[in-house]
Amino acid sequence: MGPQTTLKTLAVLALSLLSPTASASRSFENRGTLDGWHGQSIDSGTRGSVQQVTNVFLKGPTALKASQTYLGTSYKGRYHAEVYRRDGYRPGETRYYGFAFRLSEDWEFTDQNYNIAQFIADFSDLGKPECDTWMPSTMVWVRGNKLRTRARWGDLSGNKCDKQTDSWDVATIERGRWHRVVLGVSWRTDGKGFVKVWLDGEQKLDKQSISTTVVDPANRQFSFRVGLYANGWHDDKGVMKGSQPFRQVWYDEIAIGSSEGEVQPGSW
Repeated sequence: MGPQTTLKTLAVLALSLLSPTASASRSFENRGTLDGWHGQSIDSGTRGSVQQVTNVFLKGPTALKASQTYLGTSYKGRYHAEVYRRDGYRPGETRYYGFAFRLSEDWEFTDQNYNIAQFIADFSDLGKPECDTWMPSTMVWVRGNKLRTRARWGDLSGNKCDKQTDSWDVATIERGRWHRVVLGVSWRTDGKGFVKVWLDGEQKLDKQSISTTVVDPANRQFSFRVGLYANGWHDDKGVMKGSQPFRQVWYDEIAIGSSEGEVQPGSW
């Protein structure tokens, strides 16, 4: 290899390092594996699981499969089957979150919530169990054939228990196919935040000049979770709607970053 060839090779390598597709701004990326997570949230006594699989994926060779089974009205607990990162956000930050998900081919669409991603923190140290212990802020869920999301804000300082929530339809989804989600949030308590959602590369939601998280004297960190949380089975007085007690959702290409493009599933 001559000097000119060597210089050209080095130039190509340098340009590749500067390429936006090779972003150094993603603080977390996961290609459908159990590696890199801080833990799992699976309720004791349930049949929930999160598994790494190789037979269904977006890009391959792996994806995560989250499963839950309805246990009947005698069970009074919740139905989490999630993996999580503790470093989802702190109030004041702006971040983007990408993930691909796939409902099972035989998924029954019902008028009941099935959460597929959320941000949550433990507020039990405030000593206000009647207000909240573990509280989610933004959630992303399936209800019927709609993908939905929300923003929660308010004030938990002092003796306050002020929690307000706005929820929105994002788009219609299909079972048995991969959907790519990007969620961009400016986490603010002063009415200057935003929530943006892209589905399959197209922006579907843009809510500006809103509060997106609660006033918290501890400025605590919220974790970012993906997985199946069949919250409707608990919240609807323990009753399952429809006739499908076993539910599965697959996940792939999960990332946290500073822009929509760098966390878009399938692009990195």
